[in-house]
Amino acid sequence: MNIAPYIDHTLLKPNATISEIEKLCQEAMEYGFATVCVNPIWVADCQSILQLSLVDICTVIGFPLGSNTSAVKSYEAIKAIEAGASEIDMVINIGALKSSLPARVEDDINLVRQSTMNSTLKVIIETCLLTDAEKELACTFAKNCGADFVKTSTGFSTGGATVEDIKLIRKVIGPNMGIKASGGIRDLKTAQAMMYAGANRLGCSASVAIVSEDNPVV
Repeated sequence: MNIAPYIDHTLLKPNATISEIEKLCQEAMEYGFATVCVNPIWVADCQSILQLSLVDICTVIGFPLGSNTSAVKSYEAIKAIEAGASEIDMVINIGALKSSLPARVEDDINLVRQSTMNSTLKVIIETCLLTDAEKELACTFAKNCGADFVKTSTGFSTGGATVEDIKLIRKVIGPNMGIKASGGIRDLKTAQAMMYAGANRLGCSASVAIVSEDNPVV
């Protein structure tokens, strides 16, 4: 199985440079990754590089804390799409979920969904900060709002994707939504385990190493 088409080739560190972004795009085209996943400030640059390629552009919204107001998240998503992004990974209102304020969580996702109707929306629930019951609620809200994917993690909190969480998410959302496993996926064995558990997209910064392990040079 060629794992490259399932990978969002990711560079979200705050000190990323334009030369690193250019390299990310070149690697994505060379290896056939699904997207590059970058912070919103780099979307237009990626668009200029990738516009004649098959690689899509993913960006993150309300990242990494999820604590922006819903209106700001919505505006940020709109501007990112205008700049060339076709996939939006938004962070939920984690504090509202932990505070048992479900309407705030669902309204937050819904407003961004309304701003991204012609784009792919992935909802980052930050599994490492949630109980299983909270994970189930977050997944239910994402599904109810018409999101395309549930994404496990930002990669900037206390933990990343686990096989157990992928299985739980798949049980809640059913077979038709996507799952993006993200955070801590640094080798082929881990990547394959996530996909066997039910993920159909992977967020990785170690993408080249993973696919090189998948297709070693002999």
